[in-house]
Amino acid sequence: MNQRYTKNEHLKGNNSIEYLFMNGSWTGNYPLKVIYCAQVPPSACHKVGVSVSKKIFKRAVDRNYIKRLLRECYRLHKKELYEIMPEPCFFMFIYTGKEIIPFRELEKKYFRLLEKIKISGT
Repeated sequence: MNQRYTKNEHLKGNNSIEYLFMNGSWTGNYPLKVIYCAQVPPSACHKVGVSVSKKIFKRAVDRNYIKRLLRECYRLHKKELYEIMPEPCFFMFIYTGKEIIPFRELEKKYFRLLEKIKISGT
């Protein structure tokens, strides 16, 4: 499996995001939350989006840095996500922490979040 985060994998468009928030399931592991939905319109692959609150991080530089870290976590470990949910799904990773944490720590939180998704059984 390639480790790229292609344009096809970006969750974008109001309709897709609205559908996810209406029909998705929530789970979290501080400082991350994820909303995911397995029952999606026909799609070739998983669609993933990331979000960081403007209310918590006022500076765009900080928000963009955290979003970059979240996308990198997904990109490097997308194989694990595909093992948990082999059929196409929508995901939105939301960062809710109040400070920026190092990448390795964020990666550990990401893995715990994947375990929670696996336990909940889609």
